[in-house]
Amino acid sequence: MRSFRGFVVKEFKQIYRDKRTIVVLFGMPIIMLLLFGFAIRNEVSNVEIGILDASKDSFTKELIQKIDASDAFQVTSYLNSYDEISQVFKEGKVKEIIVFESSFENKLERKRVANIQLITDATDPNLANIVQSYTSKIIRNYVVEMNAQEGGNSAGVQLNFKMMYNPELASVNLFVPGLIAIILMLVSALMTSISITREKEMGNMEILLVSPLKPIHIILGKVLPYLVLSVINVIVILVLSKFVFQVPFEGSYALFFAESILFILTALSLGLLISSITNSQQTAMMIALAGLLLPTVLLSGFIFPIESMPFPLQIVSNIIPAKWYLIIVRGIMLKGTGILFLLQETVILLVTTLALIMLSLRNFKVRLE
Repeated sequence: MRSFRGFVVKEFKQIYRDKRTIVVLFGMPIIMLLLFGFAIRNEVSNVEIGILDASKDSFTKELIQKIDASDAFQVTSYLNSYDEISQVFKEGKVKEIIVFESSFENKLERKRVANIQLITDATDPNLANIVQSYTSKIIRNYVVEMNAQEGGNSAGVQLNFKMMYNPELASVNLFVPGLIAIILMLVSALMTSISITREKEMGNMEILLVSPLKPIHIILGKVLPYLVLSVINVIVILVLSKFVFQVPFEGSYALFFAESILFILTALSLGLLISSITNSQQTAMMIALAGLLLPTVLLSGFIFPIESMPFPLQIVSNIIPAKWYLIIVRGIMLKGTGILFLLQETVILLVTTLALIMLSLRNFKVRLE
């Protein structure tokens, strides 16, 4: 019994001595609670929408002001023609466009009915349904108030709905591109960090250092296998999504693979950074899970719309590489978006990758030497 008690005390002391493990053990539950508590929202807020108003009369202007004044929407784009709709959606500027037909107020007064078309970006079908529901409710409530003010007239608005890029509202079109980011982050970042820390933990790093290999060779030797495995994973996922789940692919395969390799390099550099600041596989795994996978799932827009999150979390989401990769991969696969519309996201990933590589190499060399 004494030996068992001594063994338990020894384990507690070992955990206590590893300060990073203590921080992760107590910090991870708090982080999970905060992320799940704030990120999981069924309601929407501050969703950016566009307006195509062919009438521009007093009724449409007042209705637009009412929509813009709600907490759910922000009118950020005004279109001049129907031909601009596809471009605006591909640029990712808005989630919905409200189209008012010409002579709107005149038709409402004479025919007692006018048409409004709600065109929604359905690459995220859950968000598209919620956005259309919110918009419809605001418009119908406004019409009811207008009729009440005019003595109970029966004027009405005919709403026409159109879902772009995913008219069937297939959830698989939302989840498959997101799963690519999750799997790449898991294979690249998590496995790389564990692989290098395992060498430290087993004492093999000293043997490698006294060999003719330079630190950069050691890093490349550890990273390259996971780069190859990640590329193979991308190919397998793409084949399955195309032929098993029937997910459309509208864009360029060359651009898709180029962007995927860039994201893989970002994930690998994150794993390298984790390995440079940790000495045990356990700590590296916990940091990778709490610091990479959870934010990737919750704050990247994979499941929950970023627009609905509190403003501080929206700011934090900008440093999540998966957020930018998801915009890229959904744009290429579902919208056929080209590099010109994805230039901002590509540059952000490229700068992030270079910064992480430089920081990782610096920390790695310092700790090894």
